[in-house]
Parts: sequence; C-alpha cells; structure tokens
Amino acid sequence: MRYLELLAPARDKEIGFAAIDCGADAVYIAGPGFGARQAAGNSMEDVRELCTYAHRFGVRIFITINTIVYDDELLQVKKLLEEASDAGVDGVIDQDLALLNIQSCESLGASFTGSSCTETGDEDGKERCRKGFVLPLHASTQCAIRTPEKARFYEALGFSRIVLERELSLEEIHQIRSAVNCELEFFVHGAICVCYSGQCYMSEYINGRSANRGECIQACRSLYDLEDASGKVLVRNKALLSLKDYNLLHRIEDLAKAGIDSFKIEGRLKNISYVRNVTRAYSLALDDLIARHPDKYRRSSFGCVRGGFTPNLDKTFNRRYTELFIDGKRGKWSSMNAPKHIGEEIGVVARIKEASIVGSKETASRARNASEMLVLVSLKNPSCTLHNGDGFSFLNGDEIIGFRGDVCEGNTIRCKAVPGLKSGTTLYRNVDSEFERELEVSLPARTIDVSVIISANSDGKSLNISAESKDGRTVSFERQTNGGLAKDRERMVSIFKNQISKVSGTYSFKLQSLKGQSLPLLKAAELNAIRRDIAARLNALPCRAIPLGKARQMERDSISIPKTLTYKENIANHLSREMYESYGAESIEPAFEISHREGAELMRTKYCIRYELGLCPRCQHAAQTGSLYLVNNGKRYALGFDCAACEMTVSAATPKKR
Repeated sequence: MRYLELLAPARDKEIGFAAIDCGADAVYIAGPGFGARQAAGNSMEDVRELCTYAHRFGVRIFITINTIVYDDELLQVKKLLEEASDAGVDGVIDQDLALLNIQSCESLGASFTGSSCTETGDEDGKERCRKGFVLPLHASTQCAIRTPEKARFYEALGFSRIVLERELSLEEIHQIRSAVNCELEFFVHGAICVCYSGQCYMSEYINGRSANRGECIQACRSLYDLEDASGKVLVRNKALLSLKDYNLLHRIEDLAKAGIDSFKIEGRLKNISYVRNVTRAYSLALDDLIARHPDKYRRSSFGCVRGGFTPNLDKTFNRRYTELFIDGKRGKWSSMNAPKHIGEEIGVVARIKEASIVGSKETASRARNASEMLVLVSLKNPSCTLHNGDGFSFLNGDEIIGFRGDVCEGNTIRCKAVPGLKSGTTLYRNVDSEFERELEVSLPARTIDVSVIISANSDGKSLNISAESKDGRTVSFERQTNGGLAKDRERMVSIFKNQISKVSGTYSFKLQSLKGQSLPLLKAAELNAIRRDIAARLNALPCRAIPLGKARQMERDSISIPKTLTYKENIANHLSREMYESYGAESIEPAFEISHREGAELMRTKYCIRYELGLCPRCQHAAQTGSLYLVNNGKRYALGFDCAACEMTVSAATPKKR
C-alpha cells in the first residue's frame, strides 16, 4: 500500500485552512523569514494555529526555509527551526545544506540566543539545543535535482524527501525512483520557472534581488526583443522567456506509477479562490485514482470532503496550460504573447455601439462622462453565460487589456469605454464573477467518518457506547439514562439513528448498530449530547497520522560528488561548505550572490527560443541563425544553445560593472 499526498500552497493561515477543507493532505507555508517567496511570510503563531487545525485530520504542515543562508544568519535559522518544531510543524522544505548541521550551539561557534538555550543556566534549554531539532528535511526544488546521482546524494545526506525538477519526463522520474527509497515530490500545477530551479541568477544580476533569497523580480515575465549579431530585430517586445503554466490533472496516475508520492501545487503568492479551486480539482482526481486502485493506493491524511462548488481549472489564474516534458517530447511551451492571466476565450466582438442612456438626468450625465459602450459578442459557445461584474481581456498588439463588464445580458456587455477594443477582436473572460461567488459561499465540508455502536442494558437505564474513527481512534464509555422505556421500539430506533448519524465538529457520525430489546425513552437533546460527548472524547486523542517517510542510510563511500563545485551549488556559509568538503569536494566556488562572477551563466533551461520560433537547426532543420541576443532596457543577453543536451543558456553579453 502506497500513501499519496496532495500538497497545497498557503500564503497565509486562512488560505491554509481553505486548502485543508478542500482536500489537501499537506500544506506548505512560510514562517517569518527565509522562504523563497519573501512576500508570503507568516508569524509563527499563525503557523501554530494552522498546525492545530491540520492535525485534526492528520494533515501535515511543512514550513519553507528554502533560501540560501549567510553565515551571520545561521543563529536566526536555528531559532526559527526550534520555533517551528514547537509550533507543531511536520517538516522543513530546505535548500541550504547548513540546516543539516545546525544541531548544536557548538556547530555554530557561538551560544544560541533564542528562547531555549542561553548562557544563564537554562539546563532544559541547553539539552534541547544539544539534541538539535528533529524535523524531517525535504530537499527543495531549488536544489535542482534531476538525476539519479544527485538524488542519491541528497538521500545520503539525510533528506527524507526530494522535490524533483519540473522539467523531468516520466522515464527520468522512474529512473530516480529506482535509485532512492526516500519520498519523491513533484509539481503538478501552476507557474513554471523557465530556468532550472535554484540556478536562475537573472534577478540578482539585474538589480541585486536574488531568487535564491526570495526576492525574484520575475525577469522571465518581462518583454524582450530578439536580435541577431548585426542588431537586426527578429522578434519585438515579447515575453520570450515566459512559459505556460503546468497542468498535470490527467497525468496523476502516470506520475503515481512512476513513483511520485507527493503531488505539489505551486502558488504561495496566489489568492484563496485559486487555492480552493485547484486543490479541490486535484483532490477529486486523487480520490478517483484511489477508488480505481483501492488495494494499491490511499490518501496520506483523513477526512472526506463533501459538497461545495464544482472546480474548473480554466476559470482560475493561468497563462494557458502545458504538460511540459512529461512525455519526453519537446513542445510549444511559451506564453510569450500572454505572460499574464488572459482567461478563457468566449468569442469575438461582433459590434460596438454607444450605450443607450436611460434613467434620471443625473444618471445620464454620469454615463456620458464615463463614455459607456455596448459590446455585442459572437459567443464561441452559445451556452456560455455572462454575468454582471465579469472581467474581460483582449490582446491589443503586445499588450493585454482588461476591463469590467458592468451589466451583462445574453451576448451583450455594457461597460466603460475601452481603448483599442474593436469589432473582430477575440475576447476572453479572466474573471467569472459567478464562479468566484461560488468559491466564496458554496464551500465543501471536511469531516472524519465515525462508526458508532450502542448497546442498551436490559433494564434500559444505561447505554454502553463505543465509537471508532476512520483514522483508528476508539472510545468506549457508559451513559446513564433517567427516562423510562420506550413503548415503540421501532420509532425509538429511528430517533436514535436520526440524532446520532449527524455531523459534530470535524466528525461525521453513523450509527452502525443499536442493540437491546428495551430502549430508553430519550429526547433528541439527550441523544445530541451523547454525540457531542463522543466528539469531545475523540478530540482528546490525537489523530493517528500516517508516519512520514524516512531517508535510506547509505555508506559515504557509495556517494561521490565532483571535486570542483561551481557557484551553481549556491554555497553561501561555512556549514554547507564543510558538508561538501566532507564528501570530497576540494575546490568550492561561493554562491553567485557572493562572488558575482563575471561571465556567469545566468540561466540554463530545457526551453529553447529557437525551437519555439521554428528556428531549430537540429529538430526543425532550420538554417543556422548565428548568434542571438535578448535585449531589454538597454541590456543585452547572449543566448547559447547546447544542442547535445537540448538546452538553452542565457548569459550577459558584456560584463556588468559593479
């Protein structure tokens, strides 16, 4: 039996609660610092609240400490790890190898000045500090793990889970699965970084905001010109490095067969409606997989999610979808024409006219000032329903223009004047207001099923009650009754079933058996009290969560790493340096954020602009183009093409002066 996990993102605790209610088996969230999304930090008290709620269902909470760490920050990270452990966090998503060595004050060469270890005689605190934190570590996607050899190295270090690169194929995932025993995690939905994860230095190069420090400026979504060596512009003002969004909803079974344990949704900067919609869609897909293979798979948390909205991935933020390299084939992955959310295509503008003015003179005056217009749309799907407040968008040259439909009836949209909108324009809907309302008010409920057996003593004056929750908790107790005996046993059985088989808190109760010839005459309120008593007793017992996977212990001699390590290993402190040295590294270059190495490769990617434009001499038999450059804001970036590896590189065309 394999346990499968749906891992959802949370920008804050409220989004975390929503993800759990919609079916997530685990949630990843940032604490106060050192997360790879600097704008998504949270207080540790909020993380604690999320853990408390999650653990009712055996849902795990993983904290992101996945930036590189400088030497003068190691004590802060040590304190953060201990606080995370105290808050109930189940694991850490980590990029920096220093976290493996932050196990004692001595390893840091100084006393830990946090809440538990001081130089003032706190013996319990010193003992906890000496033992170190015990949270499992997951190797972040920022570690750029895409080969069996690198996966084995991280497992040997002690990582219990590895988050793989998005660019891998099913065959490559299977090869890594065969090489390691630890858990494997893979992104299945959301935004895709064009560069191999953790090895993009564009943002740091441009303005000193490092992606490896959670400060990425998203240079891949910027607009560029493509020029040849002579300066001739081949493509003008396109988001040439922007990729479509990942969507592997229909490949869940393939990924499970290849060895993936955790299916990860991207989006720690996304809003609550995005997380609800996407989490619910993938939770239903996992439920379907398990229903078809009940002896092979099961979910890693507990609780059935019932009711609520019907998810639709086309109605939530996306740059169009791709399955990237999952089948081992190169395809058209670019979103260069629409690097933002453009929405679902609804039709073509048939005609535009000035909106008629109705109502009072004051209303008419406001309408004229606002220059209202009436847009008639030839709908692509006649059954498509437009709603007041829908958001629409269209491409005006290289720009995505958006506007709000104030009043929508049939195929007409009344709105304020929109420059650039004209007949023949393809129209998209990027906000379905009715669907957004559904995501706010029609919410699913998550409960743990509980089976209840009640036996009445022969005199009907007491009840023996036993209950077992789906996660294996059991409670048994006796309840005295003060009423007489029920004269109509059949009617009393019906009352018992109706009142016990309800929802209380996070539990959905079902009366499985009611034994006894003589049943006490009980009011509905008394039976409700019994049900609430069962819930309280179950709450006093921790949910029997599925144990996390563990790393395989390997002999050091079985692992080898290159003797020379470049800036791409992102080594920014003495602890990670010492870790690599202990495995045989002799020459170690510091992280790009420290060295700012001239001529450095700023990106390496599976994506290829030449292929995207039909200019690939190898795959598309196109003529050689010579040198190509990306130009943005006066800066030139040289494109390199490693055809043997089928990869593209981006480097600064001239050294940047500092």
